[in-house]
Amino acid sequence: MAGFMDWEFAEVMLQGYPGGRYCEDVPSHDIPQTTGPGDQDQPAGQAEDAVPRMLRIAYVAGVTPGKWIRRWEERMPDVPLRAFMSDDGAQVAVLREGSADLSFVRLPVEREGLSVIPLYEEQPVVVAPKGHEISVFEEVALADLEQESFLDVAALGGPEPALQVVATGAGLAILPMSVARHFNVKDTVARRLTGAPATEIAVAWASDSTDEVIEEFIGIVRGRTAQSSRQPSAQPVKTKKEPKPDRRGTGAKKAPKVAQRYAPNPDKGRGKGSRKKGKR
Repeated sequence: MAGFMDWEFAEVMLQGYPGGRYCEDVPSHDIPQTTGPGDQDQPAGQAEDAVPRMLRIAYVAGVTPGKWIRRWEERMPDVPLRAFMSDDGAQVAVLREGSADLSFVRLPVEREGLSVIPLYEEQPVVVAPKGHEISVFEEVALADLEQESFLDVAALGGPEPALQVVATGAGLAILPMSVARHFNVKDTVARRLTGAPATEIAVAWASDSTDEVIEEFIGIVRGRTAQSSRQPSAQPVKTKKEPKPDRRGTGAKKAPKVAQRYAPNPDKGRGKGSRKKGKR
């Protein structure tokens, strides 16, 4: 009887929790393990398969994945997508750790175990404190800045803290235009820079985790339409309708008409005159 009362008390404690699952408030070892009426027919891996798939996207500063996310929501409404920004130092780590399925990275990166597709190049800019002489130009050549002092962006902890240092007048920084616009630190000015190597954005994912969901997103990024045969979610091709049956009956077919031959018209091709009037 005591065991029955303990089990009844445990059931009361579990009321209010979704599905009556065990929680930290009720230790599982104090409750007898029972099998529900439908658990015997349920395969062992069905519970894991029932969890809906979520696509997780990471991107570095300067990348704007909004257009790809909108297309994904239109084509794949049943697969939710979560996007978050990662630091340049963690742009590949999020893939190796498993916290992201895909990552928009800034090349170069360590490609071992990854599939990488380059997408586009970024325009470099030079960022200077407000009032610097480069502010009077729309474009500056790197060769004209030989006397300037440039900051090591990575050593300063990334673009945002580096731009804070630039604002103090301690030096200049070279960044992708999209990054400079993203942070937009006050008291700085940015101008297009020529003669400097451009950076490149790519999309990367773990090669051993490729599936139809990842391939679908890659196709969207590469501009494939929903009807593309390379898209896993492509709609099936419509089959041609079969010709309608001949309902004209099975009677004997009439013989084709034979063209009749007539004597040539002597007046044909002689103009407006006729033989009766004596004109030729």
